[in-house]
Amino acid sequence: MGLLSNKIDKKKLKPGDHIYCWRQAFIYAHHGIYVGDGKVIHFTHGPAGQENGSVIISSSLPDPQFQMFHALNVYGVSRAYFLAKVRGGTCTLATSDPPRDVLHRANILLKNGFGDYDVFKNNCEDFAIYCKTGLLFITPSSTRGGQSGQAASFEAASVLILSSLALLTYKFKGVAAVGNGVYYCYNRLNSDIGVRRDVAKVAVERLVPPAPAPVSYGTSIDQGIAYVLMMAALVLTYLIHPLDASSS
Repeated sequence: MGLLSNKIDKKKLKPGDHIYCWRQAFIYAHHGIYVGDGKVIHFTHGPAGQENGSVIISSSLPDPQFQMFHALNVYGVSRAYFLAKVRGGTCTLATSDPPRDVLHRANILLKNGFGDYDVFKNNCEDFAIYCKTGLLFITPSSTRGGQSGQAASFEAASVLILSSLALLTYKFKGVAAVGNGVYYCYNRLNSDIGVRRDVAKVAVERLVPPAPAPVSYGTSIDQGIAYVLMMAALVLTYLIHPLDASSS
């Protein structure tokens, strides 16, 4: 792995690796977890008409969503290395859990889903990062995006562009450019899941929707039996003591 490229030969992939592939002229990358035997589990938009519009699938490489070269998302990097990798979604300061845990999460979520797909708050990179680290937000009201390094980079870049355009009419444009560059790096670093304080380990079993409770007819049946017995008792009372019933 180098600063310029995280490209890796498919033959060198190991189960539990977090891989990504650049798409649409390197504008963004699609992420997934390599599970061995040439297969990758990844989170994506579901087919048209699907209820929640998202799906986790297991695909064999090469896959239409992984057509270009495969790259390895690097975990446990230093801050210097992280900042040197200008593109987001290529590395993180967070450390990866053992491959066994990574594969366990990926396979559980393959069967049960990872919620609704959201390009900024719950995307393919968020899925892969969770599988690798088990980390999720603990602050639902947070206004920041998901764990995705790509989303953080896009957010920082958009602010950088807007602020640069606003400063075009001012002097010291070079100083402004340096300041914007510093902001971009700071925002990327501050948004990385390895340094954020609003995340915590969450067991994958807690993400599985609870099974629907079995329908129980016991209560209604018991009430029905009690009603029948009560009516039978009233009829017997009338038959045994007709005079008392008529006099009353």
